[in-house]
Amino acid sequence: MIDPTELELLKGALDTLAEGYADLPGFRTTFDADATANVLRQVATRMHDNYPYYHPQYAGQMLKPPHPVARIAYAMSLWVNPNNHALDGGRASSAMEKECIVDLGEMFGWDKPLGHLTGGGTMANLEALWVAGRLHPGKRILASTQSHYTHSRISDVLGLSFSAVPVTNDGRMDMDALEELLQNGDVGTVVATMGNTGLGAVDPLADIVRLQSDYDFRIHADAAYGGYFSLASTISEDTRDAYDSLVAVDSIVIDPHKHGLQPYGCGCVLFRDASVGQLYKHSSPFTYFSSAELHLGEISLECSRPGAAAVALWATQQLLPLKRGGEFAAMLDDSLHAARGLWGQLRNSANFLPLMEPELDIVVYAVDAADSATASARARALFKTAAERDLHLALIELPVELVRDYASAMNMNSETITCLRSVLMKPEHKDWLDRIVDILESSVAA
Repeated sequence: MIDPTELELLKGALDTLAEGYADLPGFRTTFDADATANVLRQVATRMHDNYPYYHPQYAGQMLKPPHPVARIAYAMSLWVNPNNHALDGGRASSAMEKECIVDLGEMFGWDKPLGHLTGGGTMANLEALWVAGRLHPGKRILASTQSHYTHSRISDVLGLSFSAVPVTNDGRMDMDALEELLQNGDVGTVVATMGNTGLGAVDPLADIVRLQSDYDFRIHADAAYGGYFSLASTISEDTRDAYDSLVAVDSIVIDPHKHGLQPYGCGCVLFRDASVGQLYKHSSPFTYFSSAELHLGEISLECSRPGAAAVALWATQQLLPLKRGGEFAAMLDDSLHAARGLWGQLRNSANFLPLMEPELDIVVYAVDAADSATASARARALFKTAAERDLHLALIELPVELVRDYASAMNMNSETITCLRSVLMKPEHKDWLDRIVDILESSVAA
């Protein structure tokens, strides 16, 4: 789990960091090393009560281990502990954050967008919908029934009405249903989910963009989970059309702490039109005094934010540039291959009924049974049995209408069905598929 090389690299980075402050008079922080060591042992022991998120046999929720360069850069920066709210609190890390924003914007075809890092996707989506509400006051927010629940919650916080758009049986937003809602004339923003967290489905963004020419609404792309797959080379033609359409949307959210190899929390919000920055306008008599240059706190609803997140992301994007055909993109392709490989093996199983072919790296599958209630019970039992064998999965509750086409022989005697869900975020999953399937099959037999 712990590579000694990482500790050596951290020590080297800290030595280099110390050189920048060598001219200051020396002093040492006093603390009780023995008492500290005792507490740290307790902390490490308490941390045993976690799933092994870093291991390929963790194939449950969307938890991806940070890259070593991100861990080391983040830890090293804590000896300075910069705050990226104002340049007074984090000059170097603020500059790094601005460079990261340019690189992330270029990934979607944008030239120097307005944006900043956030604590996560929820805060990033809040800012995007806050801006949308200011520009289309009183108008409705639309997102699919498979979009993240945060959109309805945020709409409530902002005092905006929200409506959910049905999805087709592949988990994507239903365009006919969307247009019917748009015809009411009271919609201000449509949220396109670029990889929903339940099924990994990508909304048909190209079609949504075409509707924008007939109706007056903003498009916000929630790419918190799937945004980085715009760099992948093995996505389908329909999915590629959706990602290529991101250049036309008004705002984008992406979470580097998911596929961007970053520690939690590191989200990001981007705006194509930099003039929306005027909506953030405020004054502080004491915060922004060191420079006339833009302070990130002037374009953010959050105030204090960890500069360490920007340092880690900058280091990662230097080591693994956000380029199609590069090493980082190849890791995403490995995850796609892993998901399709698992889906293919489950199709040949007598015990499982895989649902829609994975669009990204999430595979959802039912346990075969005569009826949906029994299938749900078997899924919950298998979830526990597999965990006892060190294979960690996730459960998802779906409406039976979404599953019916994939389990036509199953009697649907319940409103929902519990299915299994595997997120194959780690490139290593590709080489562990046979072992994962072996444990699945033996667990369902038990």
